[in-house]
Amino acid sequence: MLTMIEAGAPYGIATAPDGALWFTLVHQGCVGRLVPGEEPVIHRLDPADGLPTVIAPGPDGAMWFTEYKGGRVGRITADGRLTVHETTTPYGITAGPDGAMWFTQLEATKIGRIGADGALTEFEVPVEGGMPSFIAAGPDDALWFTLNQGNAIGRSSLTGEITVFPLPTEGAAPVGITLGPDGALWFVEIGAGQIGRIDTTGKITEHPLPDRAARPHAIVTGADGALWFTEWAADRVGRITVNGLIEEHPLPSVPGKGEDQGKSEPHGLTVGPDGAIWVALEAGALARLG
Repeated sequence: MLTMIEAGAPYGIATAPDGALWFTLVHQGCVGRLVPGEEPVIHRLDPADGLPTVIAPGPDGAMWFTEYKGGRVGRITADGRLTVHETTTPYGITAGPDGAMWFTQLEATKIGRIGADGALTEFEVPVEGGMPSFIAAGPDDALWFTLNQGNAIGRSSLTGEITVFPLPTEGAAPVGITLGPDGALWFVEIGAGQIGRIDTTGKITEHPLPDRAARPHAIVTGADGALWFTEWAADRVGRITVNGLIEEHPLPSVPGKGEDQGKSEPHGLTVGPDGAIWVALEAGALARLG
């Protein structure tokens, strides 16, 4: 099923505690809320040039999102009430085990934390120009994140003590990361065309994709106990089991103009309220697999 979002470029997508799907419209400066079967509600941000990117549910029932260019972390409620926190180049964001929201600062090479009281704390990542990207809570009361240009996976304790684990493959450029059903962190290597796994001891395993040029971007754990990921350059969604078995599913094209004609450009993905995988297609739609 393809759900069209008119004049938008969905980038991040996540499921709220109430079952609604929230998504960012990166080039339009908006965030949207969709209850499946109904028309989406779009909230325009002001200013609208902040490039809203990743969005995630918070422990407070609201949704939290980053505006990479605008230097803001936003919190929005189901009825559209917005709160903004100023910061530097935020990108990935997730709820931590301590009830705070944790995020990456792509160009500042820091990890940020916003507490329940709104206090902002930042922790330096000891990899110059490492570009921390996506971030996920681990099973060990820590936050795990990708270092896209540092070619590594990072781990931050709740007090900001950071450990870095270099990847075996040069130029892997990891992006998305998620907690897997096996208690390890799974991530995608957009530069190497691989899916990676790191356990809490730092042991890393890499699984090459059939198409090494597919440029995997984001990854989530599905309701079926497998990992699902987007292949941005190949217009596909992939699935990998914890045993490393890979399958791929083509996405429908989105009507476009010029060089975008017939493309889907999948970025973020989430498990919807119905257990299906929903994908944000930057070419202009939300897609449901199943």
